[in-house]
Amino acid sequence: MRQSSSQPFYKSIDWVTILMYLIMVFFGWLSICGASYNFETEALLSPGGRPMMQLLWIGLGLVLGFAVISLDTDIYEVGAPLFYGAMMLLLMVTIVIAPDIKGSRSWLVLGPVRLQPAEFAKVATALTLAWLCNQYDFKIESIRSYLKIFAIIFFPIGLILLQQETGSALVFLALFLALFREGFSGLFMGLSASAAVYFIGALVLEDTLWWSATDADLFFVSNAILFFTAALYTVYTHDWRNRWRYLLYAVGAVLGVYLIAGVVNFFVAFNLAYVAVALVVIAVGTLFYLALREYLLRYLLMAIFAIGSLGFFYSVNYVFNDILQPHQQVRIKIALGIESDLKGKGYNVDQSKIAIGSGGLTGKGFLKGTQTKLNYVPEQETDFIFCTVGEESGFVGSTALLIMYAVFILRIVALAERQVTRFGRVYGYCVASIFLFHLFINVGMVLGLVPVIGIPLPFFSYGGSSLWGFTFLLFIFLGIDSRRKQHTAR
Repeated sequence: MRQSSSQPFYKSIDWVTILMYLIMVFFGWLSICGASYNFETEALLSPGGRPMMQLLWIGLGLVLGFAVISLDTDIYEVGAPLFYGAMMLLLMVTIVIAPDIKGSRSWLVLGPVRLQPAEFAKVATALTLAWLCNQYDFKIESIRSYLKIFAIIFFPIGLILLQQETGSALVFLALFLALFREGFSGLFMGLSASAAVYFIGALVLEDTLWWSATDADLFFVSNAILFFTAALYTVYTHDWRNRWRYLLYAVGAVLGVYLIAGVVNFFVAFNLAYVAVALVVIAVGTLFYLALREYLLRYLLMAIFAIGSLGFFYSVNYVFNDILQPHQQVRIKIALGIESDLKGKGYNVDQSKIAIGSGGLTGKGFLKGTQTKLNYVPEQETDFIFCTVGEESGFVGSTALLIMYAVFILRIVALAERQVTRFGRVYGYCVASIFLFHLFINVGMVLGLVPVIGIPLPFFSYGGSSLWGFTFLLFIFLGIDSRRKQHTAR
């Protein structure tokens, strides 16, 4: 082991991952060239143009990347809290001094250069989470440990939301994915899934009437609450031997109630949603009874979950109509298929789908796309860069890009698994989670599968802040990985 630790660190660098990084950066630059090219001027590498500027960001990014990879990894492990504190302070300052750019105060203007601190805050937050998990005897079990994790993640989210930058704030939620490897309760994933179901059901089925003037949204969400509560009971019940029998009895009772209510509804019309709410109330009462009889907190928490779920449903309309901005409401409605706005907020997505579809199987070729060259797609060099890939390289090129991203992320996960310290492993999973979130959301919004929230595609979207942020994120991890054997030798 000592012989391994004495080798120069650069011999242990994972050059395969760096090669993949360089390939994606190169093809990203080609995509920016394709998106920026103009048929009339035919100027591609004009001074001050986006392709030339991106080349500058790439060159500086490589220099900075290899600088951070050469530093002793103890700097990141020991200095993570200081880095986090400095970035949080910078986010606070940004709220006050940043100019209003397209409704957002998230950019610091330094002469001709604009930097977005939120991109670098991701690195600081990931390092701090890894630092926290690496503390002696730290386990994700107690309420105190969960509170620390939530504080570290949600503090930058709150500051970035104050900058009116919703997309960048949501990226930090991806860090929770990294913690499941360390024992983070899957219950939070279930709670998130249930909240998403309630939110979508409430919006999609709002003001929709079902059989005999039944409120479809209330009926749907009430039954969803029954389903999720039953799932919690099945997993966390104290009576393991009889859980399936009790669950079968409950399902039979619910179906029996609905059968009787349906028959009665033929003769006396009434709102069946109220029956569903009554079943939720009965379920809550049963759980309270079990909590008192068995003296078990889990049943009480299940009852609170059901009550909170019903309260969440009734708060959806308030949050959606009174808290979200009008453009955010429209984007969500368009993504859910509630309404179509091809000339307004839905124009970007509609034009991007046209551009991708026009590429066909193999694409129109480099610099030959008509939709992007004639500027039909807004933000086609930044958030909607994937439509340029689809138009110029077609289905084959788009699929190849997604496969490359998948291999890249899986390789990061593999590198994370071979770390000898918890700090390196947690940070590696944070890096993979952030890249996965960016890929899924960016491609999803370009295809109209998720609302447009404006986050870049790693290594492809134009911009120095995002490119440097992703580079720092990756190269710090590669530096940690290159010195993993030194930790083994200690």
